[in-house]
Amino acid sequence: MATLKTNTLTGTSTAGSIAVTAEGNSTTTNLQQGLAKLWANVDGTGTSAIDDSFNVGSHTDIGTGEFSVTTTNAFNSSDHSAHVSGNSSHVFLNNTSLTATNIRLAVVASDGSTLQDCDPVTFTSHGDLA
Repeated sequence: MATLKTNTLTGTSTAGSIAVTAEGNSTTTNLQQGLAKLWANVDGTGTSAIDDSFNVGSHTDIGTGEFSVTTTNAFNSSDHSAHVSGNSSHVFLNNTSLTATNIRLAVVASDGSTLQDCDPVTFTSHGDLA
């Protein structure tokens, strides 16, 4: 097996498009489309804090069980796909405030009755960057 080392990959026909042969060798997938464009691991207890992240410029603790993050690099629209999970809680994405630069999250207790703090809250978002 050969080892390829590089700092930059650029498509030959389109600079931002690289096709990768998928499992089974019968189809290809676009490398850029499959990459997470934003992710974060948030300690949502007390005053929430981001433990680790990618493409998150800032976050705001809105109150118990609610916070939002602002991207460093914007998506090209609010139609990106965000996936959220929490620890022993139901975590909801507040889609009414999903924009190209901001994601608002609400953590609801497992009985669905109240907002609650949670650690960790993790999420990723896929889509095209502007």
